Amino acid sequence: MRSFRYLLPLLFTFSLSGCFRLLSSDGGGQGDIRMNVRPVDPADIALPAGYKAEAVATGLTFPTGVTFDDQGRAYVIEAGYSYGEVFLEPRLLRVEPDGSLTTIAIGAKNGPWTGVTFHNGSFYVSEGGELLGGKILRISPEGNITTLLENLPTMGDHHTNGIVVGSDNKLYFSLGTATNSGVVGPDNYDFGWLKRYPDFHDIPCQDVVLVGRNYTSELPPEPEREKHTTGAYSPYGTPTTEGQVIEGRIPCSGAVLRIPVEGGAPPELIAWGFRNPFGLAFSPAGKLYTSENAFDVRGSRPIWGVSDNLWEVQEGMWYGWPDYAGGMLINGERFEAPDKKAPQPLLAQHPNTPPKPIAKLGVHSSSNGLDFSRSDAFGYKGQAFVAQFGDQAPDVGKVLAPVGYKIVRVNVENGVISDFAANRGKIVAPASKLKTGGLERPISVKFSPDGESLYIVDFGILYMGGKEMNPEVKTGVVWKITKK
Repeated sequence: MRSFRYLLPLLFTFSLSGCFRLLSSDGGGQGDIRMNVRPVDPADIALPAGYKAEAVATGLTFPTGVTFDDQGRAYVIEAGYSYGEVFLEPRLLRVEPDGSLTTIAIGAKNGPWTGVTFHNGSFYVSEGGELLGGKILRISPEGNITTLLENLPTMGDHHTNGIVVGSDNKLYFSLGTATNSGVVGPDNYDFGWLKRYPDFHDIPCQDVVLVGRNYTSELPPEPEREKHTTGAYSPYGTPTTEGQVIEGRIPCSGAVLRIPVEGGAPPELIAWGFRNPFGLAFSPAGKLYTSENAFDVRGSRPIWGVSDNLWEVQEGMWYGWPDYAGGMLINGERFEAPDKKAPQPLLAQHPNTPPKPIAKLGVHSSSNGLDFSRSDAFGYKGQAFVAQFGDQAPDVGKVLAPVGYKIVRVNVENGVISDFAANRGKIVAPASKLKTGGLERPISVKFSPDGESLYIVDFGILYMGGKEMNPEVKTGVVWKITKK
């Protein structure tokens, strides 16, 4: 398989030419990808020599995570929500040996359920909170649901995400930001949440001082197309002034937090300044890592040509959002989208100089769930495996070819990225675009308790039709990768 570190970010960065403006977008979810029944064929997945794939569960609707109980049995969660404003009931399901599914618990329509883990006899789930705010749930083996934490500020673009238990016996989870880049705008109306929560906006974890930079926009349904001026960390239509202080509080936007596994205590801030920290995992060395979905080319403050990131999470650190991208200050033409204004910083002061990411994972790759290999029996011990959901072009920005749709592994010691699992074909793309039976949209990965198998959660088909996202129910799959 190919090995590269910065190939995709460089390809997009150096496409700053008239050709890019003229060519149409060709993302993995665009074009004729609809199908009545999704074929499933492990032979269509290319793997390193000596590995094989099999499908252990099919027909899932919006699956997002997998975990294992103390008997080694696999469980999968269905999100209950997908972009495209599809609301269903989230579910915790046990995967039986014959591939059938047993329902353990059904949640409220407040998804998406984005992460799941098992610890000391209970399941723990991160509930996204699109309608009622994010929650952290404990679910008993009998299916009884207890809320450990609620009212998390994740009713916007991004949600309450990945959950993992640390050696300190605490639950670590992450919160995404409400907006793309700090300013509420028409794109948030298109997402749906600005109609429900017109006063919702991003919340800093500490007090921040603004430069007073504002943006003027209008919402599509207004008959007279009234213009509104909006500043950072503020409700839509609320301008800001130079030197204005926005008070920080916890819980907040774009952060990694923790609580005791038994609940009963307010969340504690670990780190902040992320845009959408999706996956969380501890390495065999005990270090915490997160995958970050970086900026899109949309909204009042579009940011162009920046990759998703893999970060080592250092306690007390600010990682740069909304003014840095992968350690680079957003201050001009380098980040200027074609035919848009060059973005500038929103904050007058920065809490610290952000660190550099461990690895840059591809522009618009939507790098999500991750886990670490801990077994010589599987191989690549100590390396991170990351599921790339794939681009959502053209909504997030134009791409000239599909980006993501695969599993990559990252050597966290040197940042080198290698493809591990991707569909066979002339290009790496989802199975629906290739008309094959392989991977569609990998959203998370998890190693089995014995470390000998890698489970891949495949969300299923998400069709991008103009400005609409159209997810297909019952097209999700759980794959299992082992050595032959």
